[in-house]
Amino acid sequence: MAEEHTPTLLAIADRLTARLLGGGTIFLCGNGGSAADAQHVAGEFVGRFLKERRPLPAVALNANTSILTAIGNDYDFEQVFARQVKALVRPKDVVVGISTSGKSPNVIAAMKAAREIGAETIGFTGEPGEPLGSACDVCFKVPSGLTPRIQEVHILAWHLICELVEEAVAHAG
Repeated sequence: MAEEHTPTLLAIADRLTARLLGGGTIFLCGNGGSAADAQHVAGEFVGRFLKERRPLPAVALNANTSILTAIGNDYDFEQVFARQVKALVRPKDVVVGISTSGKSPNVIAAMKAAREIGAETIGFTGEPGEPLGSACDVCFKVPSGLTPRIQEVHILAWHLICELVEEAVAHAG
């Protein structure tokens, strides 16, 4: 798995680094365990991973329950992330959608909204991972259909990516 997916993970790290160095923000979203992963990853960027460095701008769109419930109530649960993307995301940003099945309508809607804005889109899913994979500029698909295995590999991949981004940002000054 590592050999097959190293180019994708390196591409994701490079894209995140470029957006951060360009003044962009990382926005992440997901449901359930993927929501927890989004918050975990945002914490790694805003806090630190392994090195002391400046905080990196990252936001988990699933963390604000007032916004989620207001949008879900007034519009539709499918819009809880897309509406936030439309309000907060700019072309220099990147939106990451995490869905183990690749079928979460609200995550896919967020990717579509981000693309309309001109932001970078990155997906994390399992296999086959559609339609999320097709809604993203780059997508990491764990070669499994089992949710626990997908989640385990996602967090390993994120830790590798966080280390790469942190190292690149530290060297960029």
